[in-house]
Amino acid sequence: MKKIMAVNAGSSSLKFQLLEMPSEKLITSGIVERIGMKNSVFAIKVNGNKIEETSDIANHAEAVNILLNKLIEHNIISSFEEISGVGHRVVHGGDKIAESLVLNQEEIEYLESIIDLAPLHLGPNLTGIKAFIEILPNVKQVGVFDTAFHHTMPEEAYLYAVPYDWYERYQVRKYGFHGTSHKYVSYKAAELMGKKPEEVNVVVAHIGNGASLCAVKAGKSVDTSMGFTPLEGIPMGTRSGNIDPAVIEYMMAKKNKSVKEITNYLNKQSGYIGVSGLSSDSRDLVEAAEKGNHRAALAIEIQAKRIADYIASYYVYMGGADAIVFTAGIGENAKTTRANVCNRLAALGVKIDDERNDCRGIERLISADDSKVKVFVIPTNEEVMIARDTLALL
Repeated sequence: MKKIMAVNAGSSSLKFQLLEMPSEKLITSGIVERIGMKNSVFAIKVNGNKIEETSDIANHAEAVNILLNKLIEHNIISSFEEISGVGHRVVHGGDKIAESLVLNQEEIEYLESIIDLAPLHLGPNLTGIKAFIEILPNVKQVGVFDTAFHHTMPEEAYLYAVPYDWYERYQVRKYGFHGTSHKYVSYKAAELMGKKPEEVNVVVAHIGNGASLCAVKAGKSVDTSMGFTPLEGIPMGTRSGNIDPAVIEYMMAKKNKSVKEITNYLNKQSGYIGVSGLSSDSRDLVEAAEKGNHRAALAIEIQAKRIADYIASYYVYMGGADAIVFTAGIGENAKTTRANVCNRLAALGVKIDDERNDCRGIERLISADDSKVKVFVIPTNEEVMIARDTLALL
């Protein structure tokens, strides 16, 4: 038995889970928020109860120190030596990293060299990694990369039809994200069908505030909707998804804005919030749509169409699909979204069972018995995938 910590560091936050492996039993979980600000918040679950404290936490190193000492204070561990390994969610591995790996100085220097591929996320990821290395120097630190699962995509899927030297010199290509979630969910779907991952084709719809689709053929990602950045793909809470690139130059001229400013619109003021003018939360849009708000309903319909478009194209690309899986916040909880998408796929023989689909946040088959493609809801568990990969590399 080993105790593995799964960590996700943001710019001002640090989420964590401590798991007992290989049983995958959750020992505790929590979050440190507002790092570097006044009134930072530390929250942890102890014996099923949430304990929350407020103090000023200057940086991630201090947050890690507090976290580890709180584990001892609450008798979750007796000493730091009980932690066998720390797995870090890392948003981007660039063009070179195709699997989880132990993070040594060489890997850290490489990640520092590609920060400009994901500046909002990779910098904070590295800050968290360095903080754990400083405090637990004798414990292996493992990087589990959002992009790694998608490195099995063929060139025809990941290359853009732009000057080739953009790829050769500047690494411009589709990378894809949510890879850890797509892998976990597609493998779990195979398990539920009583098969091995290499025996099935699965389309995963990871639909949350950020959202992406993935075609998983015989256990490997062969295409995904997010691209060079998470902006590509379907409309999301605040992201536009795919648009004609010429719109950027056109709107720069119309609004007298820079490329950066227009890109900010596409990342933070589009998608649900952009179309509805109301909210980036699907629950608010569903409520408003039920009251007759046309733009709220339109935002939902636009996204549902795009999701169905991707699923249908992946179905054809893989030569058929054994299952479609919905996961993440909206995918796991919004029965109307699932039904909306699947009803658009009737030509593929997809048929939802309304009674089965009336569920939230549980693992369930929701397709009808005569559906040609099975449809599942499977809650994602990226932390378990991080712990599995960490354990394998110890």
